[in-house]
Amino acid sequence: MGMKLFGIGSLVVIIALFIVANQVFFAVNEVEQVIITQFGEFKRTVDKPGLSYKLPFVQTVNRFERRILVSDAPHAEYLTQDKKRLVADPTTRWRISDPLQFYKTVRDESGARARLDDLVFSELRREVASHTFDIVIGTKREAIMEAVAATAREKARVFGIEVIDVRIKRADLPREVQASVFARMQAEREREAKRYRSEGEEEAAKLRAETDKDRTIILATAEQQAQRLRGDGDAEATRIYAEAYGKDPEFYAFVRSLQAYEQFIGKRSTLLMSADSDLFRYLGSPTAPAKK
Repeated sequence: MGMKLFGIGSLVVIIALFIVANQVFFAVNEVEQVIITQFGEFKRTVDKPGLSYKLPFVQTVNRFERRILVSDAPHAEYLTQDKKRLVADPTTRWRISDPLQFYKTVRDESGARARLDDLVFSELRREVASHTFDIVIGTKREAIMEAVAATAREKARVFGIEVIDVRIKRADLPREVQASVFARMQAEREREAKRYRSEGEEEAAKLRAETDKDRTIILATAEQQAQRLRGDGDAEATRIYAEAYGKDPEFYAFVRSLQAYEQFIGKRSTLLMSADSDLFRYLGSPTAPAKK
């Protein structure tokens, strides 16, 4: 019976020692930083990884992230300098630089995100209001966000927070404005398309006119050259005929008769003429003289 009570007592002692040890010692890993408080009052900071200690039951371990954290603010509307509405969703990267100040001002990450979202919203609204819509959504967006991050970084130090950067994931128009903007963009594109088509048709008409003029000039030149060549050929033929007639009039008459036969008589032609016609006198006797 005594041995049994001794065994139960030993077990109780072991459990008690384990509970006390768990209350005294705690581990800090490399991605954490810790502050020790006693009844809400700060005692010390533990910023090195490893095993550490505290007073049991009266002191509390408050753990904070050492890594970079991200805060995604909800969509919000901003008004640009030219009175245009813009919907943007900024995102902030930050880290806890002073855990004690962080604990005193915002307590935890949810409180820090609420403060940061309000701070970034205020600074972004101020920057957007000082620029036109085209600049905000254009190439100068990065400079605007750097200005917002610089101001937010300065103001966030009082919370023990270091703001690394602020970016806009997406900048767009409000839904009720998008339809009218898209319609206006479509009308502008159609107007540009009509202008391009009109200019194209004008240029095509100009090219066709130039082509028709060149064609007319080429045809006229070719016709002139053809007429000149035909005239030269006719003159040469007349000269040859004249020389042939002068050398042998009878042979010339014979050749001309053959040419006349070829013109007047086809393959299936039927021609009724007098046998003593001058046209057929060479059929009977090629050397027969023409009738007087």
